[in-house]
Amino acid sequence: MRLRASLKPALASVVMLLLPLVAAAQKPPAAGNAYAQRYAALCAACHGANGRNDMALTPVLAGQHSFYAITQLFLFREGRRGNEAMSAIAKTLNDTDLRGFSDYIATLPAVPAPPPAEPADATRMAKGQALAQEHKCFACHGADLSGGQQVPRLAQQREDYLQLVLQEFKSGKRPGYTMAMGEAVGRIPVEDLDTLAYFIARFAPTVAAPRK
Repeated sequence: MRLRASLKPALASVVMLLLPLVAAAQKPPAAGNAYAQRYAALCAACHGANGRNDMALTPVLAGQHSFYAITQLFLFREGRRGNEAMSAIAKTLNDTDLRGFSDYIATLPAVPAPPPAEPADATRMAKGQALAQEHKCFACHGADLSGGQQVPRLAQQREDYLQLVLQEFKSGKRPGYTMAMGEAVGRIPVEDLDTLAYFIARFAPTVAAPRK
């Protein structure tokens, strides 16, 4: 409870910081984004020039939403999320930088994940899907797991990063900026977390056939 209470001032600041971003959410990104070069210099080595890299435990940024990105950058800057490398970078950013980087991240298209070396295990995928349905993953993150606004995109995310995040939510190491993730993951048995990550990393939504 103390941990969640400690987040309240940060969350209020996040809301105030994001209001201009929300108001401008329907506007297309400016051509020749000024933060493209800064992203290449600060972020691409770990996250990839196109938002996807092969570095272990490094999240895919491609296809991520600006509202979610700016919130996470703010939490890193304020010490509310723990990652030494990200915190060091975020502490050098002002509010304009947070908006600039998050807007640029939102322009990175959701590139396809590399195909898995082996076909997905059907039994494990079925169990993972059942877990995702039972614990409302699709209700919050969308039927295609693409997220939206403050809800992150999960589709095509790295499996090892998904495992890490689920474990951190389960243990309380990573507090969410709402109670939803902690409560949802808290009900999932520890032994099922890797199965859920396995399913999400390989999930491909069914595309309805066009009407004739």
